[in-house]
Amino acid sequence: MPLALTDDHRDLADSVAAWARRAAPIEATRAQLDDLAAGKRPEAWDALVQQGLHAIHLPEEDGGAGAGLVELAVVTEQLGRALHPGPFLSTVLASAVVAAAPASAVRSAVLGRFAEGATGALSDGDGLTATSYDGSWVLDGETRPVLGLPGAELVVVRATTAAGEPVWCVLTPAAGEVVGEPATDLSRAVGRLVLDRRTVTTAELLPAPDAERAELATAALLAADAAGVARWFVDAVVAHVSTREQFGVPVGSFQAVQHKAALLLVKTEMIGAAAWDAARAGDDAPVQQCLAAAQVGLTALPAVVDVAAEAVLLFGGIGFTWEHDAHLYWRRAISLSAANGSESTWAARLGAVALEAERDFGFVADDALPELRAELATILDAALELPEDGVPASGWAPSRGGRRQEHLADARLVAPHYPEPWGRAAGPEEQAVIAQELARRALAQPSTVIGEWVLPTLLLHGTPAQQERFVDPTLRGEVFWCQLFSEPGAGSDLAGLSTRARKVDGGWVLSGQKVWNSMAAEADWGVCLARTDPDAPKHAGISYFLVDMRSAGVDVRPLRQATGLSEFNEVFLDDVFVPDECLVAEPGAGWRLAVTTLANERLSMGARLSHGSSDLVRTVLASGAHEASRDAVVEVLGRCVGREMALSALNLRSVLARIDGLDLGAEISVQKVCNAIAQRDNSRDLLRVLGRGALVAVPPTGKHTADPVIDHLGLPAVLVGGGTIEIQLNVIARRVLRLPR
Repeated sequence: MPLALTDDHRDLADSVAAWARRAAPIEATRAQLDDLAAGKRPEAWDALVQQGLHAIHLPEEDGGAGAGLVELAVVTEQLGRALHPGPFLSTVLASAVVAAAPASAVRSAVLGRFAEGATGALSDGDGLTATSYDGSWVLDGETRPVLGLPGAELVVVRATTAAGEPVWCVLTPAAGEVVGEPATDLSRAVGRLVLDRRTVTTAELLPAPDAERAELATAALLAADAAGVARWFVDAVVAHVSTREQFGVPVGSFQAVQHKAALLLVKTEMIGAAAWDAARAGDDAPVQQCLAAAQVGLTALPAVVDVAAEAVLLFGGIGFTWEHDAHLYWRRAISLSAANGSESTWAARLGAVALEAERDFGFVADDALPELRAELATILDAALELPEDGVPASGWAPSRGGRRQEHLADARLVAPHYPEPWGRAAGPEEQAVIAQELARRALAQPSTVIGEWVLPTLLLHGTPAQQERFVDPTLRGEVFWCQLFSEPGAGSDLAGLSTRARKVDGGWVLSGQKVWNSMAAEADWGVCLARTDPDAPKHAGISYFLVDMRSAGVDVRPLRQATGLSEFNEVFLDDVFVPDECLVAEPGAGWRLAVTTLANERLSMGARLSHGSSDLVRTVLASGAHEASRDAVVEVLGRCVGREMALSALNLRSVLARIDGLDLGAEISVQKVCNAIAQRDNSRDLLRVLGRGALVAVPPTGKHTADPVIDHLGLPAVLVGGGTIEIQLNVIARRVLRLPR
């Protein structure tokens, strides 16, 4: 899914993509490589200026279009996807930083020149010193390599005084002040600025730009270009492996190739989500901008290099040749990542900020839907007056019922997105407001746990009698559910299940074994898949039953895990009678219903981080239970928070896509894979800083454990539950990328 989410942004993206294909095809770029390296304007520059793409973000009073950072990011992504050559990126980086400066005559004059089509470059790193002399500033030193410097008409420069204070200016380089370098990205020029007693005039001195806004704009635009590069690789790889044949079949039909291609998409979606989150932070508070910029530097820009390297291998030998375009995009990826600085620096930066603040992924204003808020205030304030008197449950199930949950269920707030009479048919905006009002009062929204996967299936496919019998009691906390799907011989291949359902008078008799069943020991009811037609194709002969877990013949046996906890069970069904009214839909419809249940499971799991949470890193840091240095732990915190932020951005984009009417379908599997990888990598990073502290693993004493080692040992619960990473990659490859079978 590209950065553009709204109709207007998608139209803008389509328009820019079409223009880029016409104005600067890759063949034309190849023909200009020597000129581009020397800093000459590409043939398409004047046409780009006529389109106004270079000034879409600049204020109207300065000759721009008055749009924002998001619109510029949408444009940048599409130009990156087309490998658009020359100074576009370096110019908009420079002009965006100038636009972040306070109003002044210099700012207006410089922005006016950028709007007219002047090319630019941004040197905001170290290397230049500023010394006060005779009422002005004198600059000396040599910068690190600067993108777009050769040929730039305006160079936005930050120098540093002896006291460490920044001095900003906009220079027109003189002869000999720009030293060209052999650029990694062959479609763009790179050079160093060398200054010797260069005096800054009043007309060149720029009021210091807002530091957070400038940093954010730089990170967001680099990441947007990277998102475009990554999407080109995905498109090109899919086209190649779908047509390239070996052994008489397309190589894209091989599972190993499908998994690698699917992982490219997963990483690309994370890059795009991070870039989008940074772009949308343009009007946020400074600390929010700092978080978003650091996350891009840590998770998006390094990842595009990995995408490029993996994609080149999927092209085979042809991808390693000069004639193939892959190396041009690969070089662009390396260049973009390098332009944003060191990954470890950003990790430390994000970790330090994350100790004091967290990214706000809310998408509704605090005063949105005032009438709903007024209604909620009455309901929720009354809920606060009620005791939390639910009956404590064994295992890891929540407390059962209680007056507070009953009150919220009566107000249709346990599952407000459900249709009436159980919910409010609340859309994403209403749900967000409800969540805000609950959080303001420190009220937890009751969870039906497995019921969150089961009830949507009953609402879609159940009879009115089944809905009447089960939905409201579940929402009130009176009924707990478990899911009886997996079997010893049917895990990932769920349709290969062998539990049988034999028809008898008034119902069915179920026999078989289920395994890895959460909450089976606490559940009142279970949703069970059983084979009702052994002669039908395996997907067609399955039915969906509601099983009373207190029925004769149901034997639940807890499974003790490597953690010492028993969060899962195996369930034996020995001639268990299930009445006809507990068959959902018609016989043989079970697989269709199971897909609904599993989709809700994967959507739920895609939005939660139960292992490897950054909160565990904060706990370890606060307790001092780490062998690594504090700085090393802060860096790990940054990496963990970065993964969580990228995942949250991906989830928020999914919500907003639904608001705009987009059907994500199998793309939910992308979120599940991102979630699983984040939990795995976060947990492993935490073990690295514990050192010999991980020689000790405190046994769990309750439902959950905060011990990092036990937390790591519990990873299989999320890496397998809801479908393994590999199974999700199969889904992505076949249903999202449409690779051949």
